[in-house]
This record gives sequence, structure tokens and C-alpha cells, in this order.
Amino acid sequence: MDYVSLGSTDDIGASCHLLMVEGTGLMLDAGVHPDVDGPEGLPRLGLIQSRPELWVDHVLVSHAHHDHLGALPVVLQRFPHALVHFTKPTRLLAEFLLRASARLQRRRLREGSSTADPLFDEDELTYHEYLYLPHDLNQPFNVTGVRGTSPIQATFYHAGHVLGAAGTLLTFEEAGQKRRVFYTGDVHLRPQVVTPAADLPGGPVDVLIMEATLGADASQEAVMRREEERRFAEALDAVIRRGGVALVPVFALGRSHEMLALIDRFKKRRMIDPDTPVYTAGSMRALAEIYDDTRLISPRLDADLTYAAIDQPRLPRSETALLNILREPGIVLVPSGMMFERTASNDLAQYLVDQEKHAVFLVGYAKPGSPAHRLHEAALQGEGTMVTLDPETGEQPVFCTVDRFRFSGHSHRKDLLTLVDRLRPKTVILVHGEPAAKAWMAEAIRAAHPDTTVVLPEIGVPVTV
Repeated sequence: MDYVSLGSTDDIGASCHLLMVEGTGLMLDAGVHPDVDGPEGLPRLGLIQSRPELWVDHVLVSHAHHDHLGALPVVLQRFPHALVHFTKPTRLLAEFLLRASARLQRRRLREGSSTADPLFDEDELTYHEYLYLPHDLNQPFNVTGVRGTSPIQATFYHAGHVLGAAGTLLTFEEAGQKRRVFYTGDVHLRPQVVTPAADLPGGPVDVLIMEATLGADASQEAVMRREEERRFAEALDAVIRRGGVALVPVFALGRSHEMLALIDRFKKRRMIDPDTPVYTAGSMRALAEIYDDTRLISPRLDADLTYAAIDQPRLPRSETALLNILREPGIVLVPSGMMFERTASNDLAQYLVDQEKHAVFLVGYAKPGSPAHRLHEAALQGEGTMVTLDPETGEQPVFCTVDRFRFSGHSHRKDLLTLVDRLRPKTVILVHGEPAAKAWMAEAIRAAHPDTTVVLPEIGVPVTV
């Protein structure tokens, strides 16, 4: 079996991997880099097209985040006979999110915020949907290619990251030997608010392709979920009591729905005033409908929870109406989680940061250099420190409360090491992490499992395993 990395190997964007197994080409994920517009943000698909020994028969998508899904339409443009496999919730999310991406690309070009032509349009997506094959968890399905010389079965396992997220187990024979390969995708081995812990296969496996997102973050290991939830409730309560608004920037898929359910729990337990309005906006409202529609066919900690039953008034669009709601205590959950320019969270933060009664609470990853990261760094320097949330607006003083809460959807590095212990792989291929993260993971795996081969792949360089 040959493995080829096609996405970024030094970052967490553009997740895409190719396996050539006994004449079958299997692509694991087809993401784009979230910070790069146009073709430059795509996986290196030209590497496949330039090498006759490489091709794509099937695409297996781990989950619906853009850095794992966003290039799928381009993959199908170039390999129009490939079939696409994902869980049933991920298929529904994909149909919605890819159409939203097509509209966003077109709008950004029209507005001048991007110079890149759209990578695909909505009509193309309609043509592609007959290639989409949804599957239940824990149910094997065939992914043998037309030139495959050995049958290959794939099985999805609940990965615990977001709705529909799945790890993929591949089983086949190679040179008369049975082999097992497991790809984690993005994985969370502990329960969240809505999403239960991952439920993965047992070992041993021959090859483990494993994410390393939090490999360089030692602090995440010490986070106690219940303590972090308590601290978050107390911070929200303090803002509400002083008449302020708490802005909670969230990623539209996953974190937004976990936080909305958590705040609803706070209200029911009277940890915060149950009459506090919680405003939402954008695609997270439509995605909540998919959460509700799939609650009986996807793992949930509480199958009775529905977002339709949670009171969540829509964040007003007009400036006058928006300023009116800021005069009363409330909570606002809106994208983007990193507060990028020209998003609801960035626009709203500009109204709040210079007033002491308000707060911005970060509940997800803030990439260095992003507006959310700049705001957090400015707040750490002390009251009144200047920050630039949007270059067009310029600097503003920070007087509001700014805090960070650790509610990651990824497993921390010690939990990932327990996964290696459990699956007992002969080879580990580390992906989806910055260089420092993968380096720490590699050293730790080699120390604990000296007989295990650890691979840090390079883009386009085949690895025989």
C-alpha cells in the first residue's frame, strides 16, 4: 500500500490523503486551506493527474468542516467517476455547506474582497450529488476500484468531533495477508455537550493515520471540562448582572451547537438568568435544523434535545435594531470563531470592545494573527490596550472583558497517545497538525512504542507501508 499526502503537511488546512491499495485509489478527505482563496488553497490534485500510477476511485469524507470537505467539487471535476462516501448526517451537511461556499465565493469576487474566480457553482453541485453515497456507522461497505485486484471494505466509526464525523477503517488482503488501516479524521475521545465520545474499533491495526492538531498544546491536557463549564457560566452570569452583552464567536458547524446547548443547560439550572436572550445568526440556524433532523440516526448524549425548542431570537441586521439589543443584557453566538473581517462576530465586537460592561468570550481555536487572537493578546496586556479588529476601522481601546475557554472538539495529545496504545499500529502516519505538534507526537510515540514506525509525510512523496 502506498500513501501520498496531497494537502498541507505543515498546517491543519487542506486535509487530503491518497491511498493506493491493490489497484484501488482511495482519497481520504478533500479539504481546502481556510486562509487561501482560489486554486492555491486546494490539495495538490495535479500530482495525481501527472502520475499514471495514481488515480481516484473513491473519496471517503470524515466530516463536513471546510478543511476536510471544501475541495470535493473540484475533485469530482477532475475525477468525475469517483464515488463519494460519508455518514448520512455529513451528506446533509455537505449539501448545505458546499452550496453556501459557492455563494460566498461568488459574493467575495463581486465585492472585491477576493480576486479568485469561484472554484465551483451551485449547478455543478447538483450534478455531483448522484455520486454521494451515505452510510450508517459500523456497517461495512465496498470501496474496491474498477482496477482493484483485492476486495476492500470500509467501515465508519463515530469520531466524536462534530455531527456526522467518522473515522474510517479499511480492511483488505495484500500479498495474501489481511491488513487493517484506520484513519481518525478529527477525533474527540471525551464527551462534549451534545456529542458523545468517539466509539472507535479495537486493535491491532497495521497503519494508523492520525490527526495531531493539539500535539504542541500542553495546556489542553490540564483542562477539566466540568471546571471549564462552571467558569464559563460564572463569566456569563457576571456580564448579565452588570447589564452587558457577552459575544461568543463560534464556528458555524459544531462549536456553535455545543455552546447553544450548554447555555440552555445553564439557563435550566439557573446558573444564569433564564430570561436572558441568546441571539444567533447566519448558517448556524439552518445547520441546527440538520442537527434536529438527524438526532435519531447519529450518536447523541441526549436524543431528546432539539434546537427548535431552544429560544434563540435572530440577531437583527439593521444597525439601529442592533444597537437597541446592546442596551440590554444578553448573549450573542455568531460566526466566525476567529472573528475574521466582515463577519458578524467581528462587526459586533467593534461595538463592544471599548465598553467595560460587555465581554468577548473565545470558546475555540484562534489562529495567531487572526482578529480573535489579536484581541485576546491585547486584553492580556491590560485595560485600554489598542487593538485592530478590522484595518478599515482602525485601532480601538480594549475595555471589555476578554477571556478564553477551552472547549476543543479535538483530543489532546495524551488522549491521542492512548489511541496508539489501544490500536497497536505497526506504522503511524501523523497528519493535520503544525510541525511542532507532529514532532511532539512522533517523539512520544517512538518513546512508548519503539517498534512502531512513525512517518511525518511530505507533500507528494509516496510512502510505502
